[in-house]
Amino acid sequence: MTDTPTPPPGPDAAPQLQASPLTLHGQYIKDLSFENPRAPQSLIEQKQPQLSLNVNVATRQFEAKTFEVTLTLEASAHTPEKEPLFVLELVYAGTVSLGEVPQEAVGPLLLIETPRLLFPFARAIVANVTREAGFPPLNIAPVDFVALYRQQVEATGGQVPGIPGGPVGHA
Repeated sequence: MTDTPTPPPGPDAAPQLQASPLTLHGQYIKDLSFENPRAPQSLIEQKQPQLSLNVNVATRQFEAKTFEVTLTLEASAHTPEKEPLFVLELVYAGTVSLGEVPQEAVGPLLLIETPRLLFPFARAIVANVTREAGFPPLNIAPVDFVALYRQQVEATGGQVPGIPGGPVGHA
């Protein structure tokens, strides 16, 4: 019996592990504020509130490929007579690293995909805080982060806000 060397495996022998384009390292509450200025009267009244919601996404770069992405949710409720019921502000953030991605993918990864990952947790916090404050839970509808991204790019003249590297889009 002779020992013949086994040839090295070909490129299709084992799947190659590719680096993820986006790695979420952690997520956290940066700021949380809830005001109920008319308590307990606001909890006794049974009027249909008028709700206002604002959503914003921002980034801050730490290292070449590491960013903090913040999702800010501002909600307020008023009576039909414009008396405040509550004011809520949540700044929920995550730190992410980007893999080897083309420059035009940086904006969508940071301002669309990362907020999509953070949103369910921020939404749950808002619902829990409003419920614990004595109001019905405020369940925020899903946010179209693609449309929000496009609005931010339009408002900055083609520049991706908070991300170095020039204009986005196709040349």
